[in-house]
Amino acid sequence: MTDNFPWSGSAFGEWLTGIRRTIHRYPELAFEEQRTAEFIADSLDELRIPFRSGIAETGIVAFVGSSPGTGPCIALRADMDALPVEEKTGLSFASEHPGRMHACGHDGHVAMLLGAAAILSRTDVPGTAVLVFQPAEEECGGAEQMVQNGALNGVQAVFGGHIDRHYRVGEIAVQPGLICAYTDTFHISIRGRGGHAARPHETADSIVVASLLVMSIQTLVSREINPAYPSVVSVGVINGGSAHNVIAEQALLKGTIRATHPDVRQQIISGLERMVKAMAELYKVETSIEILEGYPPVINDRAAAEIAREAAGLTVGAEGIASQPHPSLGGEDFSFYLRHVPGCFVRFGARKADSPNVPAHSPFFDFDERVLPIGAAFMARVATSAMEAIRDQKWIPSNGKT
Repeated sequence: MTDNFPWSGSAFGEWLTGIRRTIHRYPELAFEEQRTAEFIADSLDELRIPFRSGIAETGIVAFVGSSPGTGPCIALRADMDALPVEEKTGLSFASEHPGRMHACGHDGHVAMLLGAAAILSRTDVPGTAVLVFQPAEEECGGAEQMVQNGALNGVQAVFGGHIDRHYRVGEIAVQPGLICAYTDTFHISIRGRGGHAARPHETADSIVVASLLVMSIQTLVSREINPAYPSVVSVGVINGGSAHNVIAEQALLKGTIRATHPDVRQQIISGLERMVKAMAELYKVETSIEILEGYPPVINDRAAAEIAREAAGLTVGAEGIASQPHPSLGGEDFSFYLRHVPGCFVRFGARKADSPNVPAHSPFFDFDERVLPIGAAFMARVATSAMEAIRDQKWIPSNGKT
């Protein structure tokens, strides 16, 4: 670690921006983050921070502060995978991997956690900070595999966050309770009888049945679910047919169920199963449905959220503390950590004033890089604040969410 390391001020922000842009240039998909992990490892070596690599294939867990087991132990998490998206931002540091892009801000999350590592390494940490660099948030639930591989061993609470363009730079949104939804996937298969397009009476048209099913599904939320409970069912894939003059024998639908309450989730699943079965009887086709369980909801612990709120105030001032009044129907595998220890997941405002407010996962996604030192400072502060609260017995974290 060199004496001229940029610990604060504009130089610190420039260092974090350089990290983000390097990672952005070379995006890697779930469990393929080899180059990203090597970059993180090199950065930790430069900071003289010990770590373990190869956890859940490409994950890294680093340690700052006292020896694990000798005091309060708090985990900080960043995800590091990219998406199968062709970048169209035109940035000077745009992806050099065709068909892959950091379109969700995970490049920024890694930069923030390395920044927090740098700050904590120069701080009298009242315990142990466990820095979790996690693969495969987007698709495969890498958080669950990190837990299975011991990433939370000895950890009493966990904190994380996400860059969010719905908030301006200088805002940190902290909300107790449920903030992200269940994310289940469904696959529906329809098998009819194919034939000539000019003789539909001799067939059972799977495309027609699939189309009717798509429209019927929309009534599950609009007419069967209490509107006080946010939920949505979306069909993202419909496949069927091979020629313009052939009635397709088979069609396939794929979609997602988002719900914020377990009873509503089950009501939607039951409704889907009922509709799929009814289509078989109505139109003399064979149908089947498969439900693939997704991420559980993110439910912030109230005590952890209060600590996060205080840390946000120290970072951006009272005027910068925002709330998330409505749960997001997006998914986040940070929820797997919260099944084991309490914690809090926040939003870092990163609205970019000179560009359209495009959503995450868009090929045009970018964010205001001034958020990076803010996120790094918050992560370092929330870790030390949580440790102090545990040390002073102001907070006794229970296992799992509360």
